[in-house]
Amino acid sequence: MCVRDRWWGRLRLPAGVAVGIATAVVEVVFLAVAAVAFSVCALAPAAGRRVAGLTSRYGGWLVRMEHRRLVGLLAAEDLPAPNTVASRRQVGYLTARLLPGTLGLLAYAVLGIGVVLAGIVLRAAVRGELTLLDALSQVAVGAVLLLLNVQAVASIAALDIRLARRLLGPGSRAELTRRVRELTTSRAGVIAAVDTERQRIAHDLHDGLQQRLVALGILLGRARRARDADRTHALLAQAHEDVQRAIEELREVAWRVYPSALDGSDLGEVLAIVARGSEVPVRIRCELPARPERQLETVLYFVACEALTNATKHAAATLVTVDIGVRDGWIRMRVHDDGVGGADPTGRGLSGLARRVAALDGRLRVTSPAGGPTTVLAELPCA
Repeated sequence: MCVRDRWWGRLRLPAGVAVGIATAVVEVVFLAVAAVAFSVCALAPAAGRRVAGLTSRYGGWLVRMEHRRLVGLLAAEDLPAPNTVASRRQVGYLTARLLPGTLGLLAYAVLGIGVVLAGIVLRAAVRGELTLLDALSQVAVGAVLLLLNVQAVASIAALDIRLARRLLGPGSRAELTRRVRELTTSRAGVIAAVDTERQRIAHDLHDGLQQRLVALGILLGRARRARDADRTHALLAQAHEDVQRAIEELREVAWRVYPSALDGSDLGEVLAIVARGSEVPVRIRCELPARPERQLETVLYFVACEALTNATKHAAATLVTVDIGVRDGWIRMRVHDDGVGGADPTGRGLSGLARRVAALDGRLRVTSPAGGPTTVLAELPCA
């Protein structure tokens, strides 16, 4: 299975270009028929609306077919899904597709000619009609041409993807609308995250620290009223222990608001400290070329800690891996555990993280099928 996937990974790009040649032929026929139909409509305007509807419908089908090819064979997963009916920009894409289709046809034609010539050379070599030096020179020339052809196919695939992203992606107005919608949602998420954080801090202070301080006051009152010196000493010793525990709880509350360790250490070092205190083995790989801004680092820290907490308390994991790096202008943190899965992205912890990440124009994806494994992927734009 692994070998088949590896070979398919190598062949899907040339297969995508080859399929693109066939679809380009279909698109040429479609555009030619559409041009003739609209020319006829100039003489019979009553049929214009029907022809326009048919053109949009079949054009939309061709665009969806191209979208499946680009995503399935050329690995352009980030392309937005096209409309059911073709817009003007999508018809423009079908027209622009003639360029990579023609270039792909030329590339594969050259490859076919090369294969034929290679067969002729091989036949001549077997018959002894070529010297060893001539055969080696022919092989060298063929290898160079094959390499150039492979590079050409890769360039054609890149051109195909670039055209699709330019013409099938949202226009400037749609992009602006999407951005406004994202910012509105992000602002609401920030407000919700702040409210949730306030409630959590109030809960921690009320149910934890406040109760401990009340008990401490009662304990000190008993010590003041005690007449026996040994009894007073024992009560004061117990009060001292309670003060130490209260300080620890207060430090934990402050740490959950902002990890002060990030003031003196970078993210990788702080997470290494967290990993050493974890009940589950944790492997950390942090490959950041430079230290990110404080707010980015803080959010990444909380994502890692929440994912580690879930893996320890709920997933029964035996290993957690944390990978942090930069790719295409995005800081990517991937936390993976081998536990039983079933993490709920809408739960209090993960949904709060999603709002934190969205507040910085980032993305948080949680994949946790029943039976595991669980993967938490956070992506934040580099400043």
